[in-house]
Amino acid sequence: MNLKSIENIVSLSKRRGFIFQSSEIYGGLGSTWDYGPLGVEMKRKIKNHWWHEMVTSRDNIVGMDAAILMHPNVWEASGHVSNFHDPMVDCKNCNARYRADHVNLDKPCTRCGIKDWTEPRQFNLMFKTSIGPVVDSGEIAYLRPETAQGIFVNYANVQTTSRQKLPFGIAQLGKAFRNEITTGNFLFRTREFEQMEMEFFVHPDDTGKWLEYWSNERLNWFKSLGVSEDKLRLRPHGDDELAHYSSACYDIEYEFPFGWSELEGIADRGTFDLDQHNEHSGKKQQYFDPQTNSRYVPAVVEASAGVDRAFLTCLVDAYTEEEVRGEKRTVLKLSPKIAPITCAVFPLVKKDGQPEKAQKIVKDIRKEFSAFFDMGGSIGKRYRRQDEAGTPFGITVDHDTMEDDTVTLRNRDTMEQIRIPAESVVRALRDKIESLTER
Repeated sequence: MNLKSIENIVSLSKRRGFIFQSSEIYGGLGSTWDYGPLGVEMKRKIKNHWWHEMVTSRDNIVGMDAAILMHPNVWEASGHVSNFHDPMVDCKNCNARYRADHVNLDKPCTRCGIKDWTEPRQFNLMFKTSIGPVVDSGEIAYLRPETAQGIFVNYANVQTTSRQKLPFGIAQLGKAFRNEITTGNFLFRTREFEQMEMEFFVHPDDTGKWLEYWSNERLNWFKSLGVSEDKLRLRPHGDDELAHYSSACYDIEYEFPFGWSELEGIADRGTFDLDQHNEHSGKKQQYFDPQTNSRYVPAVVEASAGVDRAFLTCLVDAYTEEEVRGEKRTVLKLSPKIAPITCAVFPLVKKDGQPEKAQKIVKDIRKEFSAFFDMGGSIGKRYRRQDEAGTPFGITVDHDTMEDDTVTLRNRDTMEQIRIPAESVVRALRDKIESLTER
């Protein structure tokens, strides 16, 4: 049995300290979420895994970290001021607000049952603010709706200082903000989110092959997180779906409880962005090719993923309800790569030197992996808590440990238990993790 819903994912997330409603003691703020102790660890591991895959392990991709606030002309040049809109309608009877392309205007409002709609109107998704102490006289600024433009305006700086030759990429992790008309499905659509983006600069004639390459690379990355292959797909955009800057795009999608939805977009942005910044800034955004002794504006293949959506995908995919010896067990079958806690250590009793021995094992494990010490409640309850937290392995220190210096190593998914020497715990964990995470 494996019944999944967003509601039970939300419940587990709060119960085990993954995600909390933001400002909950004041009633919360809609569609904003705080990452708790386990959530922040898992989120960091996802980001670290992405950074290693995209930057550290490659010699043709470098990283950067751009400011959230940018010159307002950046967003004029990028087309966001004039094109970054969604159609919006309101129900005149109950004032419910919807995206016009997400509701059937020929039918009544789903909230009040009355058919009385306003005319659709365009709504810009960027959060607007001002720079300076006085709003009226301050310069208009925007919270960035994407991290990509910070890369594009620094293309020349990065290419020159890193001495990269085409093809090469620039990667970035960072917050973005979109004033969405409608939000929902937990972490899936929020107004504040974190992006993992990489812009790959290529010769304009080569975008096709690199679009295919990065689409497959990025799909494989989600598989490497342990996400079920049969729940993932690569879907090409139709002509009516393409953004104003894109000539071709693939979405990596996952089958959530609410249907197939996008995790990452891999897009052929062509030379649009550098052309626009070249025109609006008056600064040439070109590449000099020493082999052909020519200059040209590079084209771009973009891979843009949401950290929060990747996090949600891993939670949903790992969430499992099963029956074990007549009892219901809820377990997060997270990959050891991203599990917040790699191994929990349990002294069977609070005496006979077992807690001290367990603490020493925890200290040894933490030299290489994350570990947690737990001696509250029965051993069965402690196992169940760690199963819900997604902890792949458990070590139990018991009476035999104090006699022969062996411990019990428990596997979360199979619940198999074996005896191993206490001095071999770290090596055993390393071997187990390597065997479970081989791509």
